[in-house]
Amino acid sequence: MYLTKEVKKDIFKKHGGAEANTGSTEGQIALFTHRINHLTEHLKSNRKDYNTERSLVKLVGKRRSLLDYLIKTDIVRYRAIIKELDLRK
Repeated sequence: MYLTKEVKKDIFKKHGGAEANTGSTEGQIALFTHRINHLTEHLKSNRKDYNTERSLVKLVGKRRSLLDYLIKTDIVRYRAIIKELDLRK
């Protein structure tokens, strides 16, 4: 499995501040980015997997809404997470 408990804890520790801080916006964006990257790789070899494609589109929308929230509330944190995760707008 690609997303184990250890991987999640590492993501939240690195981006959310603590392992138990799973509600932080940066931690959730990082988790969604990890999942999006995995699903993108899956779809490269399985083009007709439409359920995964739909899930990918939903995840991208969720990440986009979190990024929009972050840009409205704190532009410095937004720029930091964009730079850290190599996302660009």
